Amino acid sequence: MSADLSLLSDEELLDKTGAEVVPITKDVGAEVLGVDLSIKLDKPTFELIHRAWLEYGVLVFRKQEIESNDLVAFSSRFGELDNAPVMENGRAFVDGYPELFVISNVLDNGLRIGSLGARELEWHTDMAYVEEPPIASCLYALEVPDGDGKTGFLNMYKAYSKLPPALKEQIKEKAIKHDSVYTLDGYLREGGGRTLEHVKALGCFDVEKLPGTWHPAVRTHPETGREALYIGRRQNTFVEGLNLQESEELLDVVWRYINRIGKKTYHHEWEEGDLIIWDNRCIMHRRDAFPASSRRVMHRTQMQGNRLF
Repeated sequence: MSADLSLLSDEELLDKTGAEVVPITKDVGAEVLGVDLSIKLDKPTFELIHRAWLEYGVLVFRKQEIESNDLVAFSSRFGELDNAPVMENGRAFVDGYPELFVISNVLDNGLRIGSLGARELEWHTDMAYVEEPPIASCLYALEVPDGDGKTGFLNMYKAYSKLPPALKEQIKEKAIKHDSVYTLDGYLREGGGRTLEHVKALGCFDVEKLPGTWHPAVRTHPETGREALYIGRRQNTFVEGLNLQESEELLDVVWRYINRIGKKTYHHEWEEGDLIIWDNRCIMHRRDAFPASSRRVMHRTQMQGNRLF
């Protein structure tokens, strides 16, 4: 009869696997050493990785040489995979692998091979605009510019716990509406039509009436039981039960705090072969801009989630 791995200590799992988990900062992230993701992971190794993921929120695997099927196989150990999301240029996915979302600024015969370009992407949670946001995202670097396009990761357990008491009380019982119409780039998510910038310039934009999905501003993680701030992104969000001015003022206060602590968190400088998986339920991330003339090609998977309330 096989042992129940959940009963083993971390030290016992380390003895069984030969892998090593090294914290990156005191608040977020760990690097996993001694693991080759091109090979199917045995149960003790995956148990160790899964525990570390829940504890540190972000796991980094360096110098991986994997194929599309390896990325799908590893990601699917964390849950059933979503297909690539619909963006302004349609679904950008790897041929034969609808689960592999292509994030890239590269043009092929004048057409983009992926989404999200080269510009800065501010702090956000992946796909908070859907009713069942993914529990995790996994990003693999195939081509990256030297030193540019860093990705930052922010621990939202810590962010919530460090909020001033009065602000924590203001936000705790609220729900936030997350814009389901426009992408981070300000394009219509379904493609075509006017950009967000154009609509605002015409004076006909109303965030209160904008279609979106409501989620609690503070969520309880279903596996750890810990409370995390869950605010999606700043663009086009709206707080339940407030008028527009009150909503904007409260969100501005929260986001000033987020942006301040975000300067002190972990920002990953990518190298080819890096793979990072993060817990979308308690981690926000952002991307620095990089030169549009350089090449950046990433493949991303995301694991299906469930309704938050």
